Amino acid sequence: MGNSDPTLIAAQEQVALALTNDAYRPQVRGFFDEATFTVTYVVWDAASKTAAVVDPVLDFDPSSGRTSHTSADRVIDFIRSEALEVAWLLETHAHADHLSAAPYFKAELGGKLAIGEHITTVQQVFGKLFNAEPDFRMDGSQFDVLLRDGETFGLGEVPVTVLHVPGHTPACIAYVIGESVFVGDTMFMPDYGTARADFPGGDARLLYRSLKRILALPPQTRLFMCHDYLPKGRQHYAWETTVAVQRQSNIHAHDGVAEEEFVRMREARDAMLDMPRLILPSVQVNMRAGHLPPPDDNGMTYLKLPVDAV
Repeated sequence: MGNSDPTLIAAQEQVALALTNDAYRPQVRGFFDEATFTVTYVVWDAASKTAAVVDPVLDFDPSSGRTSHTSADRVIDFIRSEALEVAWLLETHAHADHLSAAPYFKAELGGKLAIGEHITTVQQVFGKLFNAEPDFRMDGSQFDVLLRDGETFGLGEVPVTVLHVPGHTPACIAYVIGESVFVGDTMFMPDYGTARADFPGGDARLLYRSLKRILALPPQTRLFMCHDYLPKGRQHYAWETTVAVQRQSNIHAHDGVAEEEFVRMREARDAMLDMPRLILPSVQVNMRAGHLPPPDDNGMTYLKLPVDAV
């Protein structure tokens, strides 16, 4: 990848700079939601108190169809207690395991809502599957900003570089913030491995290449996972590791695992997995930037359940 990947080179240089200068390193606080095994992050520049929220979670009970904001309010209380100013609400992709609370955070705290530009591919696939309303836009305009690979911005003095890391979904991106990377679902802790690649638009081969792209960052780079599922043999949830540790011991993608070997493993493993418990409600909401579908003529909002979908 190296010299043919200018975005990776820029990210490597950014991480190297942040590792030698604390002014370019963010503060990070993770909030784990055990109901969905999801980590929401608050990331901020210590000097300016400028902050981003990464992958916010909306509580949803599928048996009753009720939403609530308990998890979100815990994060918001922290942000207010630290007097942080939220500039960005950052989604790593359109999640299939939880509903996004981004609209709630925006209403409470402000900030621009961003996701990768390839969300339009996800909207086209799932807009058709759910037979979305005639005026449902498949151009990503529900989000404030669509981010391209290599795009840069800042949290105060802390630089941010966007890496497109498809494979789990076409729209997956990782945020390199200072010397820290928020990898979304691309990888998990070393003892759990890597993301599935069998969702519409998923691709195990692309996933392998995205993993290698992240793992080409400096060894000391901090990596923050979006999920932890507490694999057998470990007693405590964990979501922070480093490039060096992943390269040494990730059970699916450590150094020495070839692309063909990874693809065979990933495709065989995916064939045995059940769909996520909240995939159908999650995708309907998340493709709309966290908004529920518009209400029917009776004033009620409904989430659809496709039956025997091909």
